[in-house]
Amino acid sequence: MLLVRGSGGGTSLTGTIYERGEEPPSFKGAPDEDAPYVWVCDAFYEVESGGSELVVDGEAIRVAFESPAPRGFDTRDQAVAAAEEHVRTQFARVGVPEADVEVEVVKEEPT
Repeated sequence: MLLVRGSGGGTSLTGTIYERGEEPPSFKGAPDEDAPYVWVCDAFYEVESGGSELVVDGEAIRVAFESPAPRGFDTRDQAVAAAEEHVRTQFARVGVPEADVEVEVVKEEPT
């Protein structure tokens, strides 16, 4: 599996790309189990009240989480590109400029 980690504004977000032969989580809306690469990550957005506290650039804000939106891909490159875009979009939703977001892809070895 590949971990796609984004960091910016003093916080971070990590999603997972499940590769061919690995078992992605199954739940409502999960992609076709035959997809060779499956990207799964939280999505969130800023809210005025409720939600959870998140500190971004030293300021506490409130965020609400959406259900994870897994997506299936035919190639690793497609999955990584979509994952990087998703991570950058989440940071943009809470006011972190794209240029301030660092994204890394890390191969996670099975335990």
